[in-house]
Amino acid sequence: MRPLRKGRALEGFHAYVDANADRFIAQLQKLCSQPSVAAQRLGVRETAQVVLEMLRGIGADARLIEVADAPPVVYGEVGEGDKALIVYDHYDVQPPEPLDQWHSDPFSPEIREGFLYCRGVADNKGDLVSRLQAVEAYQQTMGSLPLKVKFVFEGEEEVGSPHLAQFVTENKGLVQGADGLLWEGGRKDMSGRPAIYLGVKGIQYVELRATGASRDLHSSWAPLVPNPAWRLVWALNTMKDERDRITVDGLMDYVAPPPEEDLELLRRIPFEELKIKEDLEIPQFLGGATGIDAVQSLLYAPTCTICGIVAGYIGEGSKTVLPSEARAKLDFRLVPDLEPDLVLDLLRKHLDRRGFDDIEIIPLSGEHPAKSSPDASIVRAAVEAARVVYGQDPVVYPSAAGSGPMYPLSQALGIPVVSGVGVGHAQSRIHAPNENIRLSDYFESVKFTGQFIRLFAILD
Repeated sequence: MRPLRKGRALEGFHAYVDANADRFIAQLQKLCSQPSVAAQRLGVRETAQVVLEMLRGIGADARLIEVADAPPVVYGEVGEGDKALIVYDHYDVQPPEPLDQWHSDPFSPEIREGFLYCRGVADNKGDLVSRLQAVEAYQQTMGSLPLKVKFVFEGEEEVGSPHLAQFVTENKGLVQGADGLLWEGGRKDMSGRPAIYLGVKGIQYVELRATGASRDLHSSWAPLVPNPAWRLVWALNTMKDERDRITVDGLMDYVAPPPEEDLELLRRIPFEELKIKEDLEIPQFLGGATGIDAVQSLLYAPTCTICGIVAGYIGEGSKTVLPSEARAKLDFRLVPDLEPDLVLDLLRKHLDRRGFDDIEIIPLSGEHPAKSSPDASIVRAAVEAARVVYGQDPVVYPSAAGSGPMYPLSQALGIPVVSGVGVGHAQSRIHAPNENIRLSDYFESVKFTGQFIRLFAILD
């Protein structure tokens, strides 16, 4: 990655952020107080209206763009110049359950010992608000933005963004031809180093369903009546071997090796495996993976994960029942050259060849993998901005282990993308009870976005 000449920090910009710290946190708390659980259709449209007003508050030409059967996309434009930057975030959040494990109400943001606790504060409302505040601070201290920023805030990311590609297709004139895409933010690692990601894995999420008798039966019928729970277990058992290798017919044939430029980035990643294993309380990673092999597996290996299984009676005590239905939810994390439709086809054929044509496959969501070159100007701007704000080189990941709807707004349109450092940290508990951010990280993220905008506007 080519180094840039270190830019001067925006002293007035930084001072403005510091002077408005209390007001900025109050704005964040207001948005986090509004429930927006996409999976439960709880408060999502109301939250879109709050975000719309926040965009208009920084002078953006903003509106709600309706997409059939989906929450509205909040879209806004601000700034001027030859370059155009898309900023993507989402205003929906994960369900807060289990509620009894929270130390405070998940939708009543609470500050404790320098941390802000609330559902969605790290994923992704904190990043969304911090970026709006960076634009405000820039305008108040530096004048008009040196480029055009196009905000795309959606409300379905936590359920797989099933309508984002439709939004792009129906509104291509708004986003096509942009020079770069700043994706939702990330986090600092376990040692406090800022992290930057150049892409994401794809995903295909499915439910497998096996059925038996027309109703649950007394388990004494087991010698004569098929048990769909066993049927499903036998089908699942064909998808992985005892060494945790994926055995779906033909799937691994489509896995492309990482390019050399990505391998070079992998070698530089300070993977703190001992700390991670201690934190997770596990003796070793699968297969005894260690060092660069563990990093490469995490970022470049496809997965087949059983996310949950339901059948029969799973309450307290005993109930002798032969279930009439069994269901399992699986996700396949996808790397180049795996695509969602291909995985569905391979899975269907795999099950059929083994006599499991009765197992129903219900696709729930699918996303393509996406990534950018480390030499893209948007990546170089993010790396240099991190150096200025955090005083150290960021850890650059060629891809993330997780997934997101990056492809429709980036690779499908030929727009390079980077995921900025963001407001989170290694213990932010994203998707878990007691989700949180450090306030100090939050303000650094605001300053990072300001530096990033300045640098991206001038880089070729």
